[in-house]
Amino acid sequence: MVQPSKVKRKSSIGFDDGGMSKFSIDSSSLAEVSDSGEGRPPAHLMPVANRDTFTKQETKAVNSVKMVVYLILFLSAIGFAIATYFLVDEEQSHEYKTDLNSISEIVAIDADLKLRGIVTQLQTTSSSITSQSMANDNDKKVTLQQFDRRMSDFPNSTQAVIYAPLILKSEVASWEAYSVQEQGWIDEALADRGWTAETTAIPETIQLLASSRFQDTYAPIWQMSPVPPDRAIINTDLMSHPDIDSLLREVMALNRTKVAISGIVFVNDILRFVPNVTQSKGPTSILAVPVYQDFAVDSAIIGFVLGIFSWDVILDVTLEKAQPVVLEIDQSCGPSFSYQANKDGITYIGTDSNSATDLQEEHPLFDFCNYTLTVGATGDFRDSYEDSTPLVSAILVFVLFAFIMSVFFIYDFIVQQRQKKLLMTAQRTNAVVSSLFPEDVQRRIMAEAEEQEKKEQRMTVTNKMKEFLQDTAQPASKGDKAAELRGKPIADFFPEATVMFADLVGFTAWSSMREPTQVFTLLESIYNSFDEIARRRRVFKVETVGDCYVAVSGLPDPCVDHALVMARFASDCRIRVNELVKELEVMLGPDTTELAMRFGLHSGPVTAGVLRGDKARFQLFGDTINTTSRIESTGKRDRIHISQETAEYLITAGKQHWLKLREDRVTAKGKGELTTYWLAINKLRPTSTSASVVSSDWSVNDNHDIGASHANLWSTEEPEDRLTEKHLRLVNWITNELAEILRQLEVSRIGRPESKSLTNLEQLSISKSSGQNPLDEVEEIITLPQYRALSREVSDELERENFMLPKFVIDELRAYVSTLAGMYLENPFHNFEHASHVTMSVVKLLSRIIAPNIQIEDDDFEAALHDKTYGITSDPLTQFAVVLSALIHDVDHPGVPNSQLTKEQTRLASMYRDKSIAEQNSVDLAWTLLMEGNFRNLRQCIYRTEAEFYRFRKLVVNTVLATDIMDKELGGLRKERWNKAFSEEVVEDPMTTVNRKATIVIEHIIQASDIAHTMQHWHIYRKWNSRLFEEMYKAYTEGRAEKNPAQTWYEGELGFFDFYIIPLAKKLKDCGVFGVSSDEYLNYALQNRREWELHGEKVITSMVEAIRMKTSQNYRKPVEVKPDNGKSINIDNLKLREIPSEITTVPMTELPPNLNVLFADDSLVSSKTFGRGISRVAPTWKVKFANSAEKAYEIATTSEIDFDLIFLDQYFVNAGQNDNSMLGTEAVVQMRNEGIDARICGMSANDHEALFDEAGANSFTFKPIALKNDALKLELLRILNGHDLDMV
Repeated sequence: MVQPSKVKRKSSIGFDDGGMSKFSIDSSSLAEVSDSGEGRPPAHLMPVANRDTFTKQETKAVNSVKMVVYLILFLSAIGFAIATYFLVDEEQSHEYKTDLNSISEIVAIDADLKLRGIVTQLQTTSSSITSQSMANDNDKKVTLQQFDRRMSDFPNSTQAVIYAPLILKSEVASWEAYSVQEQGWIDEALADRGWTAETTAIPETIQLLASSRFQDTYAPIWQMSPVPPDRAIINTDLMSHPDIDSLLREVMALNRTKVAISGIVFVNDILRFVPNVTQSKGPTSILAVPVYQDFAVDSAIIGFVLGIFSWDVILDVTLEKAQPVVLEIDQSCGPSFSYQANKDGITYIGTDSNSATDLQEEHPLFDFCNYTLTVGATGDFRDSYEDSTPLVSAILVFVLFAFIMSVFFIYDFIVQQRQKKLLMTAQRTNAVVSSLFPEDVQRRIMAEAEEQEKKEQRMTVTNKMKEFLQDTAQPASKGDKAAELRGKPIADFFPEATVMFADLVGFTAWSSMREPTQVFTLLESIYNSFDEIARRRRVFKVETVGDCYVAVSGLPDPCVDHALVMARFASDCRIRVNELVKELEVMLGPDTTELAMRFGLHSGPVTAGVLRGDKARFQLFGDTINTTSRIESTGKRDRIHISQETAEYLITAGKQHWLKLREDRVTAKGKGELTTYWLAINKLRPTSTSASVVSSDWSVNDNHDIGASHANLWSTEEPEDRLTEKHLRLVNWITNELAEILRQLEVSRIGRPESKSLTNLEQLSISKSSGQNPLDEVEEIITLPQYRALSREVSDELERENFMLPKFVIDELRAYVSTLAGMYLENPFHNFEHASHVTMSVVKLLSRIIAPNIQIEDDDFEAALHDKTYGITSDPLTQFAVVLSALIHDVDHPGVPNSQLTKEQTRLASMYRDKSIAEQNSVDLAWTLLMEGNFRNLRQCIYRTEAEFYRFRKLVVNTVLATDIMDKELGGLRKERWNKAFSEEVVEDPMTTVNRKATIVIEHIIQASDIAHTMQHWHIYRKWNSRLFEEMYKAYTEGRAEKNPAQTWYEGELGFFDFYIIPLAKKLKDCGVFGVSSDEYLNYALQNRREWELHGEKVITSMVEAIRMKTSQNYRKPVEVKPDNGKSINIDNLKLREIPSEITTVPMTELPPNLNVLFADDSLVSSKTFGRGISRVAPTWKVKFANSAEKAYEIATTSEIDFDLIFLDQYFVNAGQNDNSMLGTEAVVQMRNEGIDARICGMSANDHEALFDEAGANSFTFKPIALKNDALKLELLRILNGHDLDMV
């Protein structure tokens, strides 16, 4: 068959100057029109009869192939349609299973949280009663003050909370007299609630619910919440109720178990005395907690705290679907019972009934009475996921294949018509050739053409590729280079282009604290993301030099909008790098988010080309490059600085609203002063998914009244909720570091038998004699474990290779770190951020502990490394203790030195006998937290034996207390230990020497890390030095320091360098285990000392000035932004609002109650954060949410609610997709035109205060809104008052 693309007409006929005919023919054309087989002449060179037969045969073969292709397409259509049907059907089934599992988890988690909330309420009440009993000489006759008010502070998941003392038969008379005498608590509680008493006296004797049974003990109801107006219920014996009696006796039998739960209990005879309690349709159960005489392990039970709850409340959940699911509760104490749940709520079905017809998910709810929640699907729920989609999809696939077959048929018909024309042309050409050449010459020409074609094919596929690889793999010889350089250079001149230089601000200081691998991780992440944006924007990346990124638009492919393209590219890069540093802080540690790019853009002519030679590169030359570099270097962090030339291009393109004139002028070499601009493409949004991710477990519902259901949504505040976004990233980074060490610790235990069971380890505690403190536990020598080779069993090695730390351990570790972060005070220096910085330095120093340069055989390497590093490298428990000590060493630090605490005679100073006060307090707080029941799995991962437990404790105490460098006595003792450890004159047992050195090295690791900023880059030192100065200056202004630190700071820092920092850095080198880090620390210390000596006095002046400005000025950013969307804002018809009566007092100092608030933001995270914050600082406020400006306008103008306060974001996701979507400022204008008189507050991450003010808003706030309670309250007060409180 003749291929149409290979036919070339290269023959020509004409006449030469002499009139003779001239004919030329390209032999390749003869080969290209041939379709003959091996050894067979082309069809057009055959005799006519043979040629006709050949043509018929070829046509028949082609038609047969086409029929096979059509058949294959038809069968494929059927096959793909069937496959599509089953795939879509399977997808529906998967969606059904996924949704049911999600519903199951939501219901189970909600029920579990409510039950645990009740348990927490009961345990807290039990502890309070025990404390009061101890204060009364362990007397069980106790009346808890404000019992009813205490119970009302807890989440309202219980119908009633009861305290019943355990009264022996011999104590009945004494109790009855006491109860009559102390019944005054009922009057106080009723007065507090504003209720009227129905009876005036309680029964004078204990009342039995079943008087016929013999009793040796009684549990009379004494205190109850809600307080009963009818006092007849008081002194009713609960142990005369059969079900409650069984429950209480189970509590007594469970020894130290803190809680027990009953089966279904009918307590209507008790609940009828509780006011405002509706009788539930579902079953009721009781949770019981014992009350002990004291906190000793073997303490006797003196009473019980009981919580009566209805399963209607525990299982109360509203789903999104109308079709119901079944919630079945199975219990070991009685019959099972069931509910149905859908979008209308839950409905009680009854006992021993289950309407579930399909999948079921089980979730154990409680350890006692073996309650199990089973969530199953009903037939209606399953049917809601089945429709005709699989069939429709299969039909569409079949139709698509039918369309493809028709297109193929039409294409084949067109090709056949073209082939006929080409064949006729080839036949005419053959006739001309046949008339000029004999038959044997024709065959020879064709043979030569075919041979040349085969040779070219072989070169293309094999030889050419081989020659190319050989040329690139081997360096060129001098002769080849000379020949190459003699050729014409590859270069060109481009009259119009825009160049961008982007430099990472703060990178040098940041990298001084990091490992080389971390430095490259940062650069690769940032520049790879820039490369992706460059490919999308069609920008040419030139090179990266260090932390500088160079790109150009307008070459090598010229384009007229090169400045516009580069402006958008730079803006995309700025947004992306700000996202990346937040993401990378979890991996790379503190201060990563302080990095930012500085951009410089300039337009002009550029000479570009390939600079030949070794490692040839594409280069740019010319004055434009020099000017761009100057524009970049004179810019500011996180801003795009552009020249006048680039600005003119943008103005021509109609983008003048992107520009803001820079007030000061820039000086460039050879050009003098330059006029420059700042570029701000405000409407450009982040392209990453992080900006628009919506969690599946919560959605913004415009009709959902969050203010009315605070208790259900946000009644439980996790530790993470109290932290800022930056602190959460630091928490995750620290968790990852500690988790990796814990994983190594668990790996080291594989194959080694443990010497003590985990159950017994839970009984371990630090026994202290009276008045003993952590300082008394400091030991001169901590014995580290001797080297033990890892098991070489194949199974053990495989387990070590694949071992992963359990998720529940990581979750407990994250919760522990989060809680510690929340325990840090907001000091300028001694805060959680500084603790993270110290932790990072400890991690770096531990990673740098290496053996000296010695020859070690591979088999003995680990053992030799253990010996040379004093056992630190082979003991993950030691490493974990040191890193953890860095995290906790300043917990609850008050922001003043220990000496000041001693002068003030604080409680802590007295407790710790004026020694290492802050450090000992940090140890006790962190250790007490770790010993809580919430971290049982974490503790079992840290230590497995009694020896590990005590070694871990010693390491933490020694390490944390080593950070007290101001105590001269302790400093002298540490100096003596150093001299003993590294003095050749001391002769002692080798193992004792090794352990002594290990102990002193660990102390020096934490000491160096605590002041690591002094041995890092000058900018890092300046940052933390200024924060410490601010903290000391604050103490001075508050009267907590006698001297102004500014007067002695210069000389003090020099002395600190000379007598502590530099000697400490030299000791790190003398240890011989830190490698190049010791030289690095010493060099930075010497450099910073020189810099401080030269510039310290000026630095102090600037620090004092900065503090004065910070304490005396309002921190609002300047209002200089103009509208960036080109749209005019109509404010001619604005109506002035009237301030609601609740907020007429100006300035107010407390948030008014019962405000209606509308919060419009498309970010789910921002909405949930704001809702949680309001639930804490203003729980009576009613909050509605909107996810667009249009929806906010609709709610504000159509809702029956009269809103007092409206928050409006400027940009929404849908506004980025559609330029016609409403902006926040436009919504403000329309609301004012509609007569909405609420106080409106604009929100934005950019400075849009002027825009909102022009639109008619009353206030403006920057996003994200404050997270912590005090900061959020102050911000809300500022918004309501219209100004900062400190300006009043």
